[in-house]
Amino acid sequence: MRTANQTPRTAGQRLGWMGVVIVSGLVFFFLMAPVMAIIPLSFSSGGYLLYPLPGLSLRWYQEFLGSARWMMALRNSMVIGVSTTVLAMLLGTLAALGLSQWRSRLKPLVLAVLLSPMVVPVVITAVGLYFFFAPLGLTNSFAGLILAHTALAVPFVVVTVSATLQGFDQTLVRAAASLGATPLAAFRMVTLPLILPGIASGALFAFATSFDEVVVVLFMAGPDQRTLPREMFAGIRENISPAITAAAALLTLFSVALLAALEALRRRGERLRAGGA
Repeated sequence: MRTANQTPRTAGQRLGWMGVVIVSGLVFFFLMAPVMAIIPLSFSSGGYLLYPLPGLSLRWYQEFLGSARWMMALRNSMVIGVSTTVLAMLLGTLAALGLSQWRSRLKPLVLAVLLSPMVVPVVITAVGLYFFFAPLGLTNSFAGLILAHTALAVPFVVVTVSATLQGFDQTLVRAAASLGATPLAAFRMVTLPLILPGIASGALFAFATSFDEVVVVLFMAGPDQRTLPREMFAGIRENISPAITAAAALLTLFSVALLAALEALRRRGERLRAGGA
């Protein structure tokens, strides 16, 4: 419904808007079509990946959930992902807080080093981590994988927390200190609640990064550290089973849930900033 102060669109503007909508829809379809093509295959009753579907069945979900091999890979991914998230959340938050208070010409250089895992090709990072961890005996171990994934995930926490700190009013901390709060109490009662949406968003990105990572795992993991993405990669190379489509469909639903959680955190952060303003 057009309000009184809105100017009517011209024919050219309406045509341009329709063009933007059509192009956006085509781009969305192009990006989502490969993902959406997998989901129907996970309900196929046949033993091969083909269209049209011979029938509908939940046999591949039953095979995925009932397979000790798949469940071990899922458990490994969860253990590594949760451990990576905790470490990345702590280290990334501390780094972002320190950088926000640091005034130095070296700050851009330090920030670039911290964010370098986001831009350096992951295969180069994987090779470097392998040669660095091998003499320390950290290859073929959960500890090595957790540390390697933490190095990849920390930049995401630094970015999200730093973005939250951009609008943080430091006078609130000084006001808490003037009322007798210790630095730790001021952080726990003032700073932490306001930057919590950024920390939570960074934690979700860190978990998604670890859970979806396969290149570092191929270099560093042993038989006992096979993660879900590596198991899917090996299944595609060695024996293509429709159970892979069930795993892919569940990962897609999991990714959608993460995106929904990120959107909820974004809206909560906006409400907090609006309330602070």
